[in-house]
Amino acid sequence: MNRSKLASTLMQAWLQRSWLAWLLSPLSLVFWLLLTARVFLYRCGWKKQHRLPVPVIVVGNIFVGGTGKTPLTLWLLEQLRRAGYRPGVISRGYGAQHDVVRIVTDQAQAQDVGDEPILIAQNSGCPVVVGSNRVQAGLTLLANFPEVNVIVSDDGLQHLALYRDVEIMLFDSRGPGNGWLLPAGPLREPLTRRRDITIVNLNAGESINAALPGDTVRMQLVGSSAVQLMNPALRRSLDRFESGLQIVAAAGIGNPDRFFAMLRARGLQFSALSLPDHFDFASNPFANLTADLILITEKDAVKCRQSKEIAADARIWVVPVEAELEPDLVKRILHLLAV
Repeated sequence: MNRSKLASTLMQAWLQRSWLAWLLSPLSLVFWLLLTARVFLYRCGWKKQHRLPVPVIVVGNIFVGGTGKTPLTLWLLEQLRRAGYRPGVISRGYGAQHDVVRIVTDQAQAQDVGDEPILIAQNSGCPVVVGSNRVQAGLTLLANFPEVNVIVSDDGLQHLALYRDVEIMLFDSRGPGNGWLLPAGPLREPLTRRRDITIVNLNAGESINAALPGDTVRMQLVGSSAVQLMNPALRRSLDRFESGLQIVAAAGIGNPDRFFAMLRARGLQFSALSLPDHFDFASNPFANLTADLILITEKDAVKCRQSKEIAADARIWVVPVEAELEPDLVKRILHLLAV
């Protein structure tokens, strides 16, 4: 909880140029110098960039924390399949054993490969390989799944050792925050960093941050139903839950407020429970809740299903979401792949 409080304090400082941000600003200059030197080494060829035998699309963000990459990755995989491609996925896998490259199987555990890679593998049916070395992960993917003819890297904008054909950068309603680099701001790289496509994940009624480029594409995550964690065959529309229920909505994602806002837009009234991003559910945060219904995210559900106590709680329902984007974006991505 102390870590969660610290993260919340930093995020508040990063969304504006507060006294704490100004205090940390000299360190941001040092960070910028290190970043610039690293990019220079790759551009000069002193550090080698490896090109895989198939095109690579990187979906990432420069804003610290989650911005909705996993739903965007799932959307992209589906669009690529419709266009005739056979995609595969590589990912670092948050919390995974990074010194080992692993194929995500049906028996994979979140502590070994991360929660998001499991979610991507389950929902897309595409092969997924995790590892901190994205080049090695890509080579392992192609060696084990030779039918793959395009790779989507879930995160990895900063992994410059891997050559990429298309770069997609994702923001949410927070935009670039105060616009400063770590640790005075939330950015891993300058906002001016090159990319091919900029996308912003917004709820209904939210507007694109003025600091983002004029050609930024809007994305919205939509969820209309819930699936019982204990019995996934049981699905119910969010509009069909009985009135008068005591509802808790819980989210251990980078920006829990985004999940809560989506539920409120569906007319639900609930108590919000924000958990740290990638919460491990080693302890049960729902055990002492006096709630009739608990709504959680798909990402949290991956680890909840791997806990016998939580998985047996009939009150818990999972809210799947899908990314909605403008149709013309697919044409832009396919054009970039063909160049």
